[in-house]
Amino acid sequence: MRDLLRQARTIAVVGLSDKPDRDSNEVGRYLKERGYRVVPVNPALREVLGEPSYPSLSEIPADVVVDIVDVFRKSEAVPPIVEEALRRRPRPRAIWLQLGVRHPEAARQAEAAGVPVVQDLCIMQQHRRLLPP
Repeated sequence: MRDLLRQARTIAVVGLSDKPDRDSNEVGRYLKERGYRVVPVNPALREVLGEPSYPSLSEIPADVVVDIVDVFRKSEAVPPIVEEALRRRPRPRAIWLQLGVRHPEAARQAEAAGVPVVQDLCIMQQHRRLLPP
């Protein structure tokens, strides 16, 4: 995880909210403040954290290389997100399922395609733990 977080530059946050009190917004702000390019994915929003929001991973422009797909959605919503992530070229370096989000079958599918999956962990908490200031 440490190497993944060190090497990543762009993180697509699926389910990023524009409400400052939501966990996804706090995490997105934290990642942006740490120098990552945050790409919001939320079909209900046009912009989040000063960045254009895309309705889906497939609508992120092809010239944007997504290193990590960070998922703030219910566990049941994970399979189509993983399938969409695996269709991107180049594929993301990892798929990160936030705290409380797990889907073992979708994780196996991604890992079989060579994309590691982190499940049920907060990327912000892990970043603080592994890469302290």
